[in-house]
Amino acid sequence: MPPPLLELAAAVKRYGNGEGVGPLDLEVAAGEAVALIGPSGGGKSTLLRLLLGLLAPDAGEVRLGGAPLADDPAVRRRFGYVVQGGGLFPHLTAAGNAALVARHLGWDRGRIAGRLEELAGLTRFPRDGLARFPAELSGGQAQRVSLMRALFLDPEVLLLDEPLGALDPITRAELQDDLRRAFRELGKTVVLVTHDLAEAAYLARRLVVLRGGRVLQDGTLRELVEAPSDPFVSRFVRAHRALGLPGEGA
Repeated sequence: MPPPLLELAAAVKRYGNGEGVGPLDLEVAAGEAVALIGPSGGGKSTLLRLLLGLLAPDAGEVRLGGAPLADDPAVRRRFGYVVQGGGLFPHLTAAGNAALVARHLGWDRGRIAGRLEELAGLTRFPRDGLARFPAELSGGQAQRVSLMRALFLDPEVLLLDEPLGALDPITRAELQDDLRRAFRELGKTVVLVTHDLAEAAYLARRLVVLRGGRVLQDGTLRELVEAPSDPFVSRFVRAHRALGLPGEGA
């Protein structure tokens, strides 16, 4: 049986104030979609940055394809990363933001134009918006550009840190639909962070609840609802059930 594509093995990360995460054990198979959920400060974004290699563990190990994660640009390009708020450069157009790394790697204009056309279709981004600057885009359009940038080099793994958190409900629902469709169409390995249990269940079948830098439960929405492993998981689920939860997702 092949090793998991992504793995945290007893990984620990501590900050100067003593806060942090771990030890954490987590395995993500190739092609799997996993949502990290829980309260603010629970360790979700730190876990994501450990997987990406933006943070190095103080103890334990992060593995990619069974090998320790290397601090190497070629390895980093195996990941696509969507940051909170999109993280677009204001002085670049939408096309310039999306193709930034490809230009740095020396892709020719024709190849870049073809990839932009392909990704604009996938993300439902208007073609006439590619020449606009971030200040001229709506919040939903800016997030679509961020997703295009993350997918531009066709990475194996897509990591998303609260990609829809700042959007209005209608735009957020539209982008949830687009993300779910893209995940299924592309078959990428996906790890996403969200505070929203309904969103997590819509976009991923497997949900990992974190609190205080530890994994409290790892399972499906049904397992969290019917067999919570911790009183906090029960409270977390109840708080969201008041809003109504969708069926299990991707």
